[in-house]
Amino acid sequence: MLTAEEAAALHPAPPVTESKIRRLRLLATDPNPKIRESVASSYNTPEDLFLTLAKDKDAGVRGCVAKNEATPCDILRMLADDRSEVVRGWVAVNYFVPADVMDKLANDKSKTVRSLVKWKSQLAEAV
Repeated sequence: MLTAEEAAALHPAPPVTESKIRRLRLLATDPNPKIRESVASSYNTPEDLFLTLAKDKDAGVRGCVAKNEATPCDILRMLADDRSEVVRGWVAVNYFVPADVMDKLANDKSKTVRSLVKWKSQLAEAV
């Protein structure tokens, strides 16, 4: 049986082309929030689109930006102030969120967000 690394080596991801980026840009403007969520979830989304989607009116789209590990740190900082506790919760569990943002979220007004920060820090201590 192949390991995950061996399987990935046998089936590499195709290169990111200008065509792919154009499609992401087009889909980011779709009226359907589920389509915009798919762009926000892509590791290939350009930084300027992450910023646009982080300001989306739909909390589900902003949440997908918050949980995407490719989202730039400055955008995660911005989302730490989001009006939705669900979005702030996704920021808290993003592996790449900066320490200063975690400190801020540890004092969030939402008990759920504070609990996620505590859970994540306990998880990190266990490893």
